[in-house]
Amino acid sequence: MGRNRLVETFSTIVGIDSVSKNEGKVHEHLIQVFESLGLEVTEDQSKKQTGLGGNNIIATLYGTKEVKPLFFSCHTDTVTPGIGIEVEEREGILYSKGETILAADDKAGIAIMVESIQRILEEGIETGILEFVLSPGEEIGLIGAEALDIHLLESDIGYVLDNGGPVGKSIVASPTLYMYEVVIHGKAAHAGLEPEKGISTVHILAEALKDIKTGRLDEETTANIGQIHGGDATNVVMDHLNLKGEVRSISKAKADQLIEEMKQAFTTAAEKFGGTVEINVELKATGFRLLEDEPVITLLKEAVGTIGRDYQSEVSGGGSDANVFNAKGKRVTNVSIGYDKIHTIDECIPVAEMEAVQLVLALVQHSPKKE
Repeated sequence: MGRNRLVETFSTIVGIDSVSKNEGKVHEHLIQVFESLGLEVTEDQSKKQTGLGGNNIIATLYGTKEVKPLFFSCHTDTVTPGIGIEVEEREGILYSKGETILAADDKAGIAIMVESIQRILEEGIETGILEFVLSPGEEIGLIGAEALDIHLLESDIGYVLDNGGPVGKSIVASPTLYMYEVVIHGKAAHAGLEPEKGISTVHILAEALKDIKTGRLDEETTANIGQIHGGDATNVVMDHLNLKGEVRSISKAKADQLIEEMKQAFTTAAEKFGGTVEINVELKATGFRLLEDEPVITLLKEAVGTIGRDYQSEVSGGGSDANVFNAKGKRVTNVSIGYDKIHTIDECIPVAEMEAVQLVLALVQHSPKKE
């Protein structure tokens, strides 16, 4: 019953379109599901602030076991192409029937949540307080989780169900991410008749790049310039140029230093040639690093062993809602639930890996006693 129901739950949720900023319908459905299972459902009012299609949802199962509360988190939005998704199974693996993503990222996590609750209730598994958090807008910058009032959660530790690869793997470190945009202003002039009367933004850029590091800088730090565009014609000295880049590092101090070096490089270069520069920097995610002996990890190791899997820790180059929760004072790791090739039309997930349900149940059953 569990396997077929799990696939059916997943297929139903996937069939409700929820591309980022359009999460409303799937939120309505999930609220009904959680309420039908007897959980207390709370919504914040964050969509007024975020402009997303739904609020954050917290569904709480009030167990009576005297153990520390836990929370589990998934995001409800998807990337494109994510309209009209249908699921098909081939040799025990779920795929999209058409030219769309599958949306296992992260609706497989949601289906695992729902199935876990159903099994807890059916099997009479004793639990403490369990909180299930559903956030919109993750794919476009962790927006929903960022807007969540963390004081709505009683749990101090949690598990985000939103990582690829085999069950048993866990992200223990994730980078601080800055994204930046630089606008360089120069002065136009005819490039063939009087170029010396212009101020070339190309010269400013070239000068700045001498002092800007990019690429793999060390095992935990990367920097990249991904977009450069400007100018109007080949016979005009380029008087405007836009550039976009990013910096990532597990060490926030390193990321901060690289951003300051970038700012100084562009400011100094612009002054040298008589131009000006505007720099806008956005902190998109705050990094975290979990220690192997922290309660959130020791519990996970125990649970993974209980279900006969091998525990693996991973340092990620990307971010998830776990970044937000850790920045807000919770200790949270992002655990693998088996999906692969996300954000492509080849996305898939083995049904056997969706039995991450067993991992959730093991975490619940081995949750430490209250001190």
